[in-house]
Amino acid sequence: MKSIDQTDRKILRLLQRQGRLSNLELAEKVHLSPTATAERVKRLVREGFVEGYSARLSPEKLGRGLLVFVEVKLDRTTDDVFEAFAEAVKRSDDVMECHMVAGGFDYLVKARVGGMAAYRAFLSEVILPLPGIRETHTYAVMEEVKSSSFLPV
Repeated sequence: MKSIDQTDRKILRLLQRQGRLSNLELAEKVHLSPTATAERVKRLVREGFVEGYSARLSPEKLGRGLLVFVEVKLDRTTDDVFEAFAEAVKRSDDVMECHMVAGGFDYLVKARVGGMAAYRAFLSEVILPLPGIRETHTYAVMEEVKSSSFLPV
């Protein structure tokens, strides 16, 4: 990992919380000139510390209020099945995250859908037709206690 100082860390913390801060506002908060601040941000982006900027949207307002986690167990754990599964999951707009995991199952899928009927359609049209599916277990989220993408900096 490349070395960053405390000012870089402060810039990263501020951008992570408020990605729309203007360079002038950011410079004031880190006590640097706007030029020095802009150069630091450019370097942090260039070196891969900042991967991009986005807005957090309301799932409920967009008709995606049901969050589900699906454990997926495959019948074969071969490279061709892994690749086909990964490609199929990447095509689904309902899937927010998909992770290959170690343990009692192969993948953990995080999806957002409109409700239980939409989840049933997602399961039967997206998950179950995926290559190599042996078994699934679904966990519908009743309450999001904490949801964050912030990293400690």
